[in-house]
Amino acid sequence: MPLKKISHKEKRQYHIGCRSGDLANYLLLPGDPQRVKKIAQIWEEKKKVAENREFFSMKGKFKGVDISCLSTGIGGSSATIAMEEAARLGADTFIRVGTAGALQSDIKLGDLVISTGAVRLEGVSQDYVFLEYPALANYEIVLALIESCEKLNVKYHLGLTASQDSFYVGEGRKGFGGYSNSENKNLISKLQMAKVSNIEMEVAPILTLAGLYNLRAGAICLIVDSFLDNKNKFVVKEGDEKKLGLVASEAIVILSKWDKIKRDKKKKYLYPSLLNKPKVLKLKDNKLN
Repeated sequence: MPLKKISHKEKRQYHIGCRSGDLANYLLLPGDPQRVKKIAQIWEEKKKVAENREFFSMKGKFKGVDISCLSTGIGGSSATIAMEEAARLGADTFIRVGTAGALQSDIKLGDLVISTGAVRLEGVSQDYVFLEYPALANYEIVLALIESCEKLNVKYHLGLTASQDSFYVGEGRKGFGGYSNSENKNLISKLQMAKVSNIEMEVAPILTLAGLYNLRAGAICLIVDSFLDNKNKFVVKEGDEKKLGLVASEAIVILSKWDKIKRDKKKKYLYPSLLNKPKVLKLKDNKLN
């Protein structure tokens, strides 16, 4: 049973600093506040909404569609705060727009990975629901991100994303002074054997909350690091973040068109033939051919 939305007509949300009407129902969620500004540069219309702590938000229009972008900061704890408060203001479609490290050899620096689901290694989502509960990306968002990448001729991959709370030791990197934890020593090789595509810190809790709250969520990440050669590259080339933001923004436009089709045809779910023009049947010799 869907949770009832809470009305906050004038109340400013404590952490993100937004009020009712400040955010569109289509919301992009990068971690970095500076990436919000870079993404908004792509839009035809844009304005700053609020800024508080790690939460920086802008609202605008892209190809005529209302769109918003809200930074979540680093990690699942702040990401769930952003999502909780944005949902209270009416946002119902969330796309994580982040960076990640590659776990498979065919995924190169600068590629994009569209998450089909997530491995819940972090602890935040476990505060909400038992670990066996799956963190799944909404299939419409996955399809819209694929469509966007194909339209823009951008290289992408589909796969599972692992989310961890700790960037250094939690992801198998050395801590200060070379410290390591034996429990995480073989984490990366285990994920690679399990065919997990990439690792980051926010996707799993975002997808988990979306499932619990009957919202739509998905994720697309820019690969800035690779675990294949054990060297921390952290490479963000000129234009990479713009490419990431453009793909996500275009996916919102695609989702908006599909949502209109569903409303017009009074359908709850998207399916392939719904997007096709109806076949015209011709009457010949009193038979339909």
